[in-house]
Amino acid sequence: MTKRLYYADSYLKEFSGAVQNQRQIDKKPAVILDQTAFYPESGGQPYDTGSLEGVRVLKVSEDEAGDVLHILEREIPPGLVTGRIDWERRFDHMQQHTGQHILSQAFLAVAQAQTLSFHMGQETSTIDIDLAQPSPSLMDQAQALATGIVFQNRAVHTLTTDRDSLSSLGVRKESQREGEIRVVDVEGFDRSPCGGTHVRSTGEIGVICVLGYERYKGGTRVEFVAGGRALGAFQKDHELLKRLSRLHSAAPDSLPAIAEKLLQERTTLLRENENLRNRLLEMEAAELLANPAVTAYGSVVRRIYTGRGMESIKSLAQKVTAQPGMLVLLALADSCQIVVARSKDLDGSCNDAVKRAASGLGGKGGGRPELAQAGGFQPDSLEGWLQALENYFSTVS
Repeated sequence: MTKRLYYADSYLKEFSGAVQNQRQIDKKPAVILDQTAFYPESGGQPYDTGSLEGVRVLKVSEDEAGDVLHILEREIPPGLVTGRIDWERRFDHMQQHTGQHILSQAFLAVAQAQTLSFHMGQETSTIDIDLAQPSPSLMDQAQALATGIVFQNRAVHTLTTDRDSLSSLGVRKESQREGEIRVVDVEGFDRSPCGGTHVRSTGEIGVICVLGYERYKGGTRVEFVAGGRALGAFQKDHELLKRLSRLHSAAPDSLPAIAEKLLQERTTLLRENENLRNRLLEMEAAELLANPAVTAYGSVVRRIYTGRGMESIKSLAQKVTAQPGMLVLLALADSCQIVVARSKDLDGSCNDAVKRAASGLGGKGGGRPELAQAGGFQPDSLEGWLQALENYFSTVS
C-alpha cells in the first residue's frame, strides 16, 4: 500500500518515489508509487495537482486496495521519480479543511449541531449540520467562536490511535476505519478523525467567514470560506461596493436605503406601466370591436402584426372576446405565431381548430376551447393558417 507522506508533513512540496505499477484510467496513463505526497480526493477534500518528472498530474484518487493513483497527462518511464505539489492549491485546501474542523466544533458548541457532511468547492465550501432551526444569531455566534480560535493561533497536531481507544480521546465524531486511525487535534478545542491535510496552527487560516446558510434536507447547509478565499471574497465584495458607491455618488452605508428606494420606485413604475398598457389594449380592443367582419358564425376580427409579443396579442384577444359573439384571429408575422379566441357564447373549440390546422399546414399548437395558440409553421403558411382557422368555425353549427 502507498505510503502517504502528507500524513506526517502536509507542508512537503517535493518528494521522491518509485513507480510500482502503471495503469490506464479513462484512456490516461496512471501510476502507483511506493510513497507519495499527493492527496487523493477523499472526505470532502479535493485531490492535489502537480507533476511527476515534469509531467502534469491531472487527478489523484484511491483504488480499492488503498493505493494512490496518479493520473498523468502523458506516460513517464518506470523507476525513481520526483514529485512536486502545486503548493498554492494544497495550502488553500489546508486552510479550508482546518477551518471546517474549527467551524464544525463551533456549531456543536453553540447549537449542539453535529456536522453531517463537508464539501470543498472551487470557490466556497459547505458543511451540512444537524440544525433544524437556523438563525442569523446562531451563525454569528459560531463564526465569532471559530474566529476567536483562529486568532488565538492554537497548535494543530495529529495523533494516531485505534478504534478501541478513539472514544477516550474525546473526538467530535466516530470513525468506521479499521486499524490505525489518524486524529487531527486543534489544541484544546476540537479532535476529529481525519486523513486530510491541515495547517500547523490556527493562525495560518487567517479568518473563517460564514457567507450564508439555507435549510437542506431537514438540516442546514452552511457556506463558508477561510484563509485566502476569505480575503478574495472580501476584496471582491469591497470592489463591488466601491463601484456601486461611485455609480450612485453615495457612501457604502447608504446603499441599502438607496436600493430600497429604487425598488419601491420600480414597483410603482411597473404598476403604472401595467395600467397604461391595459388602457391601451382596451382602446385597441374597442377599435377592433367597432369594425369586425360579420359572418354566419359571428363577428370575426382578423389581424396580422409585427414587432409585438405573444402575451400582448393574447391579452388583446381576451379583451375582444369578453364581448359576446366574437371570434378573434391574431397573428405575429415576424415570429410565425397565432392566437385564436372565441367568446363564451359561441360554439367550437379553439384547441381543436389549431390541431386540425397543424395537421395540414405544419407547426403545432394547443390550448383551451376558448383560447389557443400555435406556432412553428413556415412564414408562407400564415395566411393559410388564418383561413383554416376561420373555415373551421364557419362549419360549426
